[in-house]
Amino acid sequence: MLSIKDAINVAEEAGLDLVEVSPGASPPVCRIMDFGRFKYQLTKKKQEAKKKQTVVQVKEIKVRPKTEDHDLNTKLRQIRNFLSKSNKVKVTVRFRGREITLPGMGKDILTRIAEEIDDIATVETMPKFEGRTMIMILAPKKE
Repeated sequence: MLSIKDAINVAEEAGLDLVEVSPGASPPVCRIMDFGRFKYQLTKKKQEAKKKQTVVQVKEIKVRPKTEDHDLNTKLRQIRNFLSKSNKVKVTVRFRGREITLPGMGKDILTRIAEEIDDIATVETMPKFEGRTMIMILAPKKE
């Protein structure tokens, strides 16, 4: 353990810098090194950590209460595609005009979608009303 003045003198003689590595420790830990290289290594570590991160997006699929089977199968295929890419899916049933009096039909569609993709997804948010829309959020199942 050196005093600060001695450590600075040793660093200057070696043509390097005295860098405080761990300021929270008691006593603080310093190292004699090239500060530019130290900063470069820190940015490289941050870039590596950022590469390994996965960003989960929320994709939206919109249906209506009177959506037919064929169209619904197409939407289900899209949902499966989104979930296979590890994205969450927000399924929205939009009610227009007098359709608002048919909340049961919207809930039936969302229930059918949840049952059809039960093998690869879990329902994160159960169907709920928000204004003139009914929303359900699906998340991919973890392996």
